[in-house]
Amino acid sequence: MEDNYLEINRETWNKKTEVHVDSEFYDQKGFLEGNNTLKPIELDLLGDISGKKILHLQCHFGQDTMSLSRLGAKTTGVDLSDKAIDKARETAQQLNLDTHFINCDVYSLPEHLNEEFDIVFTSYGTIGWLPDLDKWAKVIQRFLKPGGKFIMADFHPVVWMFDDNFEGIGYNYFKDAPIIETGNGTYADKEAPVSLKTVSWNHATSEILNSLIINGLELNSFNEYDYSPYDCFNKTEEFEPGKYRIMHLGNKIPMVYSIVATKK
Repeated sequence: MEDNYLEINRETWNKKTEVHVDSEFYDQKGFLEGNNTLKPIELDLLGDISGKKILHLQCHFGQDTMSLSRLGAKTTGVDLSDKAIDKARETAQQLNLDTHFINCDVYSLPEHLNEEFDIVFTSYGTIGWLPDLDKWAKVIQRFLKPGGKFIMADFHPVVWMFDDNFEGIGYNYFKDAPIIETGNGTYADKEAPVSLKTVSWNHATSEILNSLIINGLELNSFNEYDYSPYDCFNKTEEFEPGKYRIMHLGNKIPMVYSIVATKK
């Protein structure tokens, strides 16, 4: 299964896309009416992006990619799921947005694209689907202009150590054998009638940062946040509008981190 992880995960994300497009979690109707789906964490990191060229890795069905376009950027989104990219292209055409989408896995992107960008962006639930962060960082470095920025916000590696209900340690903090699982529903609709098989990997903070540094990116900032901007875990409470924590853990664990790095 590890050898076939791309096909297994592509099938899973195709099934997820069918559920997510109609879910309350993604609120596609609100997005079509003009809502920007980017969260304050990444908006603060991005700053004024008017006129910038942005490459968005692992973009799902493109809401954030198109939100970047709505803020004035010239944006290209990339995702493994063909159904997600089909939906993204359909939505961009419907909204008359100059947003481009490529259907491929991150590692093979150099076979499909030959441009450089001011910003490479990725966010929330991305690198756990990738077995090799050195290859990932090489792709980032390849597509950044000299002086270009890599900007990332994602769920903290500490979160992925816990079992589903955050009652105990269920997984290794450090990268180990692939995590092969079958489950029902999705984070956007836990009752959705879909059974999904996944192959994923945990990555320690040091592995993430060193992969970027070794591949010629200079770290500008690394921040940790004691909340999630998404209500996508079990046992959560909304302690402030748009901010979620695990009820019985409060602010005791980091839930999200962010990175800004510059190509030397």
